[in-house]
Amino acid sequence: MTFPENLKYTKDHEWIRVEGDTGIVGITEYAQGELGDVVFVELPQIGKQVNNGDSFGTIEAVKAVSDLFAPITGEVAEINIELEKAPELVNKDPYGKGWMLKLKITNKSELDGLLDAKAYRELIGK
Repeated sequence: MTFPENLKYTKDHEWIRVEGDTGIVGITEYAQGELGDVVFVELPQIGKQVNNGDSFGTIEAVKAVSDLFAPITGEVAEINIELEKAPELVNKDPYGKGWMLKLKITNKSELDGLLDAKAYRELIGK
């Protein structure tokens, strides 16, 4: 299982990669493994404002349906439309092609409250 060092993580198993004023968001390899085969991902509309910790959508797998939580506050700038046709990308490449949305970051200081890779590994016991 991998936990890229260049990402920040939430206790709810989302990750964020910051590129300038944009945060790319997805779920961790651990989370997709716990869910099992992903069959559907519901994402918000572009332009929607999401707040740190609020649900921004859902992910449906063979085993369960789970909420997706925003790691920081921002405006949805882009969603991964590939997931509509191929939700299994979340399982195959959770840190790459399985990304979910891009947020225009409102408050970068919120990133300080997220976990680094080491702290996330400790959280899940890996």
